[in-house]
Amino acid sequence: MSSIVRDSDIVELSDPPVFSFGQKLRANRTIRNDGTYPGKEIGDVLVKKGEVGYVVSIGTFLQQFYIYGVAFLDSGHRVGMKRKELEPVETCEEIDDLPLPEES
Repeated sequence: MSSIVRDSDIVELSDPPVFSFGQKLRANRTIRNDGTYPGKEIGDVLVKKGEVGYVVSIGTFLQQFYIYGVAFLDSGHRVGMKRKELEPVETCEEIDDLPLPEES
């Protein structure tokens, strides 16, 4: 019987999820189809590095990792990703760009 090869000894499930529902995140690497995304060929790009999306679900994988279902608006894909593949988008970036109301 073969053993399961894990890419980390860390068990994230002993703590609550790092990201929450609706949180705005950025992909910190390009994500390609590994064969689990229907309707796309293996190796097709699903998410480009830097693309922004929102957490729509939180699941688990191998009783070790949280998997965040992230809906990416630019590509239209909903992809399951690990914490190490994502980074939060600071909401103050958007607020700094808003125009100030005119004085009357």
